[in-house]
Amino acid sequence: MILIDGHNLVPKIKGLSLSMEDDEMALIQVLSEYTRLTRKKLEIYFDNAPINKAGTRKFGSITAHFVREGSTADEAIIQRIRKMGRKARNVKVISSDQHILRQVQACQAETLTSDLFAKEIEKVLASSPGGGKPDPQKMSEMEIENWLNLFKNKNSQKKD
Repeated sequence: MILIDGHNLVPKIKGLSLSMEDDEMALIQVLSEYTRLTRKKLEIYFDNAPINKAGTRKFGSITAHFVREGSTADEAIIQRIRKMGRKARNVKVISSDQHILRQVQACQAETLTSDLFAKEIEKVLASSPGGGKPDPQKMSEMEIENWLNLFKNKNSQKKD
């Protein structure tokens, strides 16, 4: 399993930026293609989520944790690794923050910088047929799920 500090990874991925309106979903889309090709399970953590957006959501083999304002993705990742105990040895943590990397290494977790992981993603996507680019004619599972959630939210608002 791989745990990712999402806002550390966003600026390392070509075409993504923290100034983008929906940088989190753009990163999840890139990672969805990566997980499809590698069959790896990911947990990604984003901090500073407004209270009404905080929580955990599944996107295929990706679990996204939107950490509420006042707490950080770093704290959430460190806490998750500590709770794992010995199982932390089977986990890789991706971050650019040296503090988090030292903390999780103390729990025997493997670490990798966001820069190096971005290069790994790029290599995996480039080696796939079509260069890892999604077929524009075909919606991904994540896109379908996002549309379904959007319509569910609109329908529940109409009932109020």
